[in-house]
Amino acid sequence: QVQLVESGGGSVQAGGSLRLSCSTSGYTYGDGCMGWFRQAPGKEREGVAAISSDGRASYADSVKGRFTISRDIAKSTLAMQMNSLKPEDTAMYYCAADARYGACWLARLYVNEYNYWGQGTQVTVSS
Repeated sequence: QVQLVESGGGSVQAGGSLRLSCSTSGYTYGDGCMGWFRQAPGKEREGVAAISSDGRASYADSVKGRFTISRDIAKSTLAMQMNSLKPEDTAMYYCAADARYGACWLARLYVNEYNYWGQGTQVTVSS
């Protein structure tokens, strides 16, 4: 059974940094795409960053140059470093993975392309 558990969220002031981690179990890295998504109150869940089976990253335009997705296969951990945080980054952040389509060569940011989800970790950025 695949399990994803996020950690690292919190409250920071604008301009600050946070590092999110996603501990995984039961999932084989390389079996599919992995990514980070977020959902603010009253808004739809949106893709933030994703990583392919061979380690190539994709980012939403709103976070390019500020967020960096990474993975440590030996530690079964997906991470995202978030710098220069803005109030509009405030949201619940979710780790996601997929294993339905085999190896992932282009990690996209569509919610329906991921079938495993964590419970989320809250990020709040104050101005």
